[in-house]
Amino acid sequence: MTSWNPGDHVRVGHKTGEYITEVVENHGEKLLVKVMAVTKYPTQGDLHNPLEVDVPLFHQRPALSYLEKIMVPTQTVMGYNGALPDYKESVKVTLEREMEKLRKTTKWAERCLVELEILYKETFTNAK
Repeated sequence: MTSWNPGDHVRVGHKTGEYITEVVENHGEKLLVKVMAVTKYPTQGDLHNPLEVDVPLFHQRPALSYLEKIMVPTQTVMGYNGALPDYKESVKVTLEREMEKLRKTTKWAERCLVELEILYKETFTNAK
């Protein structure tokens, strides 16, 4: 197990996002960290009903704020030795990446539906 010290940069997952953070305090089993950059934008929607849009509350999740402090379990922390990206730019890049992933998923799903409709017609329209 690695011992993290104040000032160390570490990667952490928090809820559905991932961040580069700086250790503020080490409390043994938990670390207090502050957000320096975003590496994965949080997932939108109802996590208990993935891919469903007709749910009582479709969650909109923003990324954690710059310098926002959170407690994270020590065992989930990963070291980070790279350059520290600009916070605002990291939010922009990860948000655009997430939007593009969803656009590609939408196009893929639409194409799958076209192919499945063709197969359905071939299978059940010509059935005797």
